Amino acid sequence: MKDIFRVALFATMTVVALAAPDNSCSIIPLPRRIEPRDGAFVLKSDTQLLVEEGKDGAANATANYLAERLRRSTGYAMRVGLARTGSSARGSILLTTRGAGSTSSVEGYDLTVTPDSITIRASGPPGLFYGAQSLLQLLPPEALGLKPSPNLDWTIPGMHIEDEPRFAWRGFLLDSARHFFSVAEIKELFDVMALHKLNVFQWHLTDDQGWRLEIKKYPRLTGVGAWRKGIGFGLDPKASTAYGPDGRYGGYYSQADIQELVAYAKSRFITIVPEIEMPGHAGAALAAYPQFSCSGGAYSTDGGDLAGVFCAGKDETLEFMQNVLAEVCELFPGNYIHIGGDEVSPENWKKCPKCQAREAQQGLRTEHELESYFIRRIEKFLNARGRTLVGWSEIREGGLAKNATIMDWIGGATESAREGHDVVMTPTKYCYLDYYQSTNQPSTEPKAIGGYLPLSQVYAFEPIPADLEPQFRSRIIGAQANLWTEYIASLRHAEYMALPRLSAFAEVAWSPAGSHSYDGFMRRLQMLARRFDQMGLNYRRASLEPPGPWK
Repeated sequence: MKDIFRVALFATMTVVALAAPDNSCSIIPLPRRIEPRDGAFVLKSDTQLLVEEGKDGAANATANYLAERLRRSTGYAMRVGLARTGSSARGSILLTTRGAGSTSSVEGYDLTVTPDSITIRASGPPGLFYGAQSLLQLLPPEALGLKPSPNLDWTIPGMHIEDEPRFAWRGFLLDSARHFFSVAEIKELFDVMALHKLNVFQWHLTDDQGWRLEIKKYPRLTGVGAWRKGIGFGLDPKASTAYGPDGRYGGYYSQADIQELVAYAKSRFITIVPEIEMPGHAGAALAAYPQFSCSGGAYSTDGGDLAGVFCAGKDETLEFMQNVLAEVCELFPGNYIHIGGDEVSPENWKKCPKCQAREAQQGLRTEHELESYFIRRIEKFLNARGRTLVGWSEIREGGLAKNATIMDWIGGATESAREGHDVVMTPTKYCYLDYYQSTNQPSTEPKAIGGYLPLSQVYAFEPIPADLEPQFRSRIIGAQANLWTEYIASLRHAEYMALPRLSAFAEVAWSPAGSHSYDGFMRRLQMLARRFDQMGLNYRRASLEPPGPWK
């Protein structure tokens, strides 16, 4: 996947946008080019899905996915077969990786609809899958329904689409540390991501309030760190069902759960980037293993934010983190491991003899430099295992680790890109989906962490920093929307906070910059909302209404 991330597309591309109000123009994110053509293809009970012969099974996997998805909504038992050389594809949907079409990007695709057939052509498996997602959005909204819609006219208007993403990293973060989401719920979110052609799931698995990942070598991380006395954050205990048999709140993912979710994500061409917080936000880990703190004193998962910081002066702390990450690397096959690195309070380190001795030994002048030392040690460990370290903006403060990728939430993107580091853009002003969606908060919105981020502002996001010179812009490998869950304790609430703002973000991350039109997006969003209804998603309906004093 690293090779994909090295190729970012920044040139403005020609976009032919359709303005009709029906499903012919309703694809989100908007494709690079749409050309209307005469006629229409009608999906029938005898329509076949054909796979170009002689390939490695990639096309077959997407064909089976599409057949199952359409069987659920149409009731048609669609057959998947091989396209024979010289035979006609009339009346069929053909998926092929022969001939790359208009794009060399493995995520790009061509989609052609004629009265006789449909062809999805791509140079790689991800492109075929994304072509299938666009095809589903060309069908009536019921195509994404959870049950069959009999006697429906499954007509797809004639057209030719050429498409590929603007950015290689199109991410979504879910915080499962503050509140626990089940395996089934995570899979539902993967399906939402796939519909929007998002391809990176950053999974915030550890924090002060919970450790959610089973680590065999350290069983107390989940035996103790995965649970707290109550739901916390002043929320109604009934806002979540994540309670153990003993009444404690929380939960964790077994290594078998992780393997299941990694496989499911892979089938949707989503890479999971686990976030294992260090050296701060460590309260849950220190509740389980207090010996890795500076004082060795007791910690609690019922404490507030910024409660726990690992001791940077103890060699055994670094050994502990390396042992944890060794298992993390075994579980998650992607190239990237996120280590957090944000909001590290220096107070414990200032008072800790071991941390001060470490600073003196290494010639460090500040606690920021001590954090950088800690992170460089971790990066060396990860690099030796073929992984790239990712951290939040703060990992720059004491000197950025040599090969690190920075995730910019409060600054540092321009400087990091100029220094030769890859950057993922996720500024709070545009990308924090835990912010309120209305200025009339008490009467119209559920409790949120604060801030204000309307749909229109998400859509206005431009990931390339204005002050970044053209020669460094390829270092901006993508963007990410974040859903922190201090006040979000259920999937229904998470959906309400994410949708449709995640739809706007997806278009920013995928579609050419020159194609962005908020009015056009809002017209297409009306149809996407009908698809959300069919999928049973709890999106914010008020966001679809014309703007008013409280929108």
